[in-house]
Amino acid sequence: MCGIAGVISEKPLATDRIDATHKALETRGPDGRGMYQGTLGAWSVTLIHARLAIIDLDPRAAQPFIRDDLALCYNGEIYNYLEARAALAATGDRFQTESDTEVLAAQLRRYEPAKALDGLEGMWAFAALDERAGILTLSRDRFGEKPLLLWQTDGALYFASSIKALAAIVGRWPETNRGRISRVLVHGYKSLHRGNDTAFDGVSSLPPGTVMTLRGPELTAPQAYWTLQHAPVPMSRAVAVTETRARLERAVELRLRSDVPLAFCLSGGIDSTALVALAKIKFGYDVRCFSIVDSDPRYDESDNINATEAELGCSVTRIQTSMAGFREGMAALVAHHDAPVATISYYVHAQLSRAIADAGCKVAISGTAADELFTGYYDHSLMWLAAMYRELGEGAAFEKLVNDWRGSYGQFVRNPYLQNPRAFIENPAMRDHIAPLTDTFQAMMCAPSPSPQAERPYADTLLHSRMMNELFHESVPLILDQDDRNSMHVSVENRSPFLDRDLVEFAYSIPTEHLVRDGLMKAVLRDAVADVLPETVLTDKRKRGFNASILSVLDPSDPETRDWLMADGPIFDVVDRVAFECFLGSDLTDNERSKFLFSFASCRTFLDGQVDRPV
Repeated sequence: MCGIAGVISEKPLATDRIDATHKALETRGPDGRGMYQGTLGAWSVTLIHARLAIIDLDPRAAQPFIRDDLALCYNGEIYNYLEARAALAATGDRFQTESDTEVLAAQLRRYEPAKALDGLEGMWAFAALDERAGILTLSRDRFGEKPLLLWQTDGALYFASSIKALAAIVGRWPETNRGRISRVLVHGYKSLHRGNDTAFDGVSSLPPGTVMTLRGPELTAPQAYWTLQHAPVPMSRAVAVTETRARLERAVELRLRSDVPLAFCLSGGIDSTALVALAKIKFGYDVRCFSIVDSDPRYDESDNINATEAELGCSVTRIQTSMAGFREGMAALVAHHDAPVATISYYVHAQLSRAIADAGCKVAISGTAADELFTGYYDHSLMWLAAMYRELGEGAAFEKLVNDWRGSYGQFVRNPYLQNPRAFIENPAMRDHIAPLTDTFQAMMCAPSPSPQAERPYADTLLHSRMMNELFHESVPLILDQDDRNSMHVSVENRSPFLDRDLVEFAYSIPTEHLVRDGLMKAVLRDAVADVLPETVLTDKRKRGFNASILSVLDPSDPETRDWLMADGPIFDVVDRVAFECFLGSDLTDNERSKFLFSFASCRTFLDGQVDRPV
């Protein structure tokens, strides 16, 4: 886990730019600095690395790592590096370190990129320079857990783990992408990762699950080395449960590999609690947990957290949400993110990451993506009902499923579009629930907001197509991006066991009918971990996660706060001031309006910080 940067340019990168880039990467890699300068035909290549030492802490594993004339600059972890190393050694490879970095380099030297990466389980963003072949290879992991940003400017191609590092290596900041600001305000956070653009014009993200092969500074089309298919296989519920448990155990086991202290993010729900329970009970790990506690009953999971602490005997550090220091904390966090913080969840998560770092842990494990594998959102339950309706038709069997829903998630749904159990039977194309106040927020903009890319038809079932859109464009990419920025701000690596290739591919082979039972989503996952979870967690029917209310940290009725929100600034080049002042008089306890208020505060803080910003 580290920070990387580099450039393909006409001349070698100047020393002052190398030093500035290392400084910009220092929280991502406080344990060491490295640099390599080579050639790509007639072009110069500079690779810059800042190390966060997790596996093989010895300086011998420092980067850029050179193996057989291949220079590797790498950010991430190869979790199955021991198995991959053994396979390589059995056919003649010899190793000088105990690191996963050397295993990745050996794979890339022996095989072409797609084959090299196919046998690896992990997360990564890397640049590999093969001077003999005259090729620079860039790649990101299958789900985009690690960032890699690209900026083609001044006749050169720059790449880095963060915008801050890009600005440092180039020597100037790119222009702000105002269209992205209005897009998130109008269409919500789920619109942010439907394309590869960023908060800055001209800067893009290399798509997850791809490699890009370069012979010079001209960008080439990224090539996918892995794709996920929804391919259901006939199996019993018992087989689905047993195989899910086996794969989840293996995913946790691999991600417990670390030469430094490790912590768990415990929200109180099934996903994170399952990881904690398996680490503690199956693998005997001395688990340290960190949890957010919010006074708003819509988000408070104290009962589940308390039960987990008591029954599993793990230590839990609780972080209470507070209004104290919101503006100052927001300004510092936005300055690190180099972008608006997406939702209140990630403002709160930053406090969690800080507590983990202060406790001396350098790795954090979280439950990201279980919702997108096993069903977890309120619209999933209704899409599942639509799938069952197609199988069962009208009658007592289907009505029982509807009644099961009414007795579970149906009683907690606040979104009016999702209170009708037949919503997706009557209108499969309905997506108004995702951003229900789009027209209201659009009317507050100074100019029309660009629409996000359309939902992609990934699967022939409504449910799985929706889940894959969330997995690859909406929910998971946002979570990974925000978690990475928050964690690396305090030099902590974040790991996501549910984003294990074998587990994900198996989850998308489970027949749809097994995914919900007795009105409860995540039926397969619940059954798979039923023997290790506290009963109160196992039977919890509400969806909360790491969350909080904006009103827990900001009081818009406070005169000083209101003056700040309404003060002159570039945000009012995007949002109409009069319309926003009227908005402040509306019901801000409403979930969608609460989200907008946070987005406004976040975007205002970001835009204020871009005025005359030095490199």
